[in-house]
Amino acid sequence: MGADDAVSTARRLLRLREAEQVRLERIANYMSGKHSSVYVPRGARAEYRWLIERAKVAILPLIVTVVAQNLYVDGYRPAGSDDNAEPWKVWQANRMDARQHGVHRAALTYGASYVVVMPGSPVPVITPFSPRRLTALYADPVNDEWPVLAVEDRLENTAKGQRRVVRVYDDQARYTLTAAADGSALQLDGPDAIQEHKLGVCPVVRFINSDDLDGDGVIGEVEPLIDSQDQLNMTTFNLLMAQQYAAFRQRWVTGMAPPIDDAGNPIEPFRSRVDGLFVAEDADTKFGEFQATDLKGYLDSREATIRHIATLSQVPPYHLLGHMVNLSAEALAAARDGLDRKTGERQALFGEAWEQTLRLAALAGGDSISWQDTAAQVVWRDTSARSLAQTVDALGKLVTMLGVPPQELWEKIPGVTQTDVERWKLAAHEGDAIARMNDIIGKQMTPQLTPGSPEPPTPTPVAAA
Repeated sequence: MGADDAVSTARRLLRLREAEQVRLERIANYMSGKHSSVYVPRGARAEYRWLIERAKVAILPLIVTVVAQNLYVDGYRPAGSDDNAEPWKVWQANRMDARQHGVHRAALTYGASYVVVMPGSPVPVITPFSPRRLTALYADPVNDEWPVLAVEDRLENTAKGQRRVVRVYDDQARYTLTAAADGSALQLDGPDAIQEHKLGVCPVVRFINSDDLDGDGVIGEVEPLIDSQDQLNMTTFNLLMAQQYAAFRQRWVTGMAPPIDDAGNPIEPFRSRVDGLFVAEDADTKFGEFQATDLKGYLDSREATIRHIATLSQVPPYHLLGHMVNLSAEALAAARDGLDRKTGERQALFGEAWEQTLRLAALAGGDSISWQDTAAQVVWRDTSARSLAQTVDALGKLVTMLGVPPQELWEKIPGVTQTDVERWKLAAHEGDAIARMNDIIGKQMTPQLTPGSPEPPTPTPVAAA
């Protein structure tokens, strides 16, 4: 692709991004608490608008967080091996133990996220991207493993202010174009603007939240719940209005004209206090009070909406409502059933993308063997909600009743990292080696008796002087 082709391709891809960015911007606003407002009548007072600003219950970020916290890649193993494959070193060098969570959260939030792999020194460079910053174009978005083109669009801070940086990726190179912050006059950024990678594929991997075989686009966890979020905000606003104006008993009096000050303004005739008494001289004066508004209906309605959101998102209600009764282990497992199934599906979808990423990292690092290894798989950390005693008991039964080697089950212990497992295996191997050495030494130091030979004399104890 020449310089002119790079500029025209970048402009074409940026136009294709515009429609998608409107949808993504709306999702980002709801994730940051910028929700659509409830109905505001004309001439609403400042107090009314003040309540509107405080009637937002940002529950959508919690939906994403609950699922994302169950997704943690802990290793990358070739078939039939307990040790991590060579591309795992690239993973560690790029700090992906921490940065993987951003990829998962973006895919859960928007429906898709991306990872770019480029050759680098000393190891290839893995860079995660939100779909708000990068868009990939596929010939067949359903079945193609690699995109045809991809475009990255972002603002970069420089000593002279901000500038727009646009990068186009194809199967041979990355083209860097720059422009003013408003995006006008895109041009290649100097002689090093074209960085060849010669990988033969566009070095972009897509992570999707759901597998859509119709090609209508992927959907994240947030967009289907926006209407429910608005409903929750409306119920909360009505609750605040009732609390502000009708949750306490208001008194009334008839048959008495209020006193007037020197300026002709009415004065409140009574001051409410604990030891106060309302007295009127006119016999026709009557006192009364309005009954307080019952807030239980608003609270029940809000809880019902939250439970509806929990059902749609397959997140256990106790994560969103913040309370739970004494649940047995079986009841807790049943409550997490939907979340566990959802987590398993996301691990399958994201796992394939991470395997594709690590294979691409091997190709970028010149490791053709790992690039061709399509049987290697990522290992996910077990985040199930089980007590340590319950887990150890189950693993112990696997060892004693089914004969599973204990070392193969160490990584199933909650909270144990792959580094811990490797250290344990090394310690166990060294312990076995020392035990074997001691056994050999013991046998060499013990006299070997042949059949019919007299037993060696028993040493006579030496008496103390």
